[in-house]
Amino acid sequence: QVQVVESGGGLVQAGGSLRLSCAASGSIFSINAMGWYRQAPGKQRELVATITSGGSINYADSVKGRFTISSDNGKNTVYLQMNSLKPEDTAVYYCNVRARALGYAYNDYWGQGTQVTVSS
Repeated sequence: QVQVVESGGGLVQAGGSLRLSCAASGSIFSINAMGWYRQAPGKQRELVATITSGGSINYADSVKGRFTISSDNGKNTVYLQMNSLKPEDTAVYYCNVRARALGYAYNDYWGQGTQVTVSS
């Protein structure tokens, strides 16, 4: 089993910054990708940013130039630096880890979510 724990959410004024962290632990043989998704009230969960084990990065158009995803593969940790935050960035942010245990196929694992609230 794989555990995923996020931290770093909170309340910030528009234009401010926050840094989210996510650590994966447990029976991990390898990680294929890690990423961040968000879900605002009344909306579907959407991709924010992903990073593969090979270093390929993908961002949603709405966060390009403002958010930066990075990872520490040795620590099975992924970060999301969020700058120039806007009220529309308000959402619960979820960490996703695509990992597998030895002898098993890759599965997606999710954290419990961390609230990010941006006030205008």
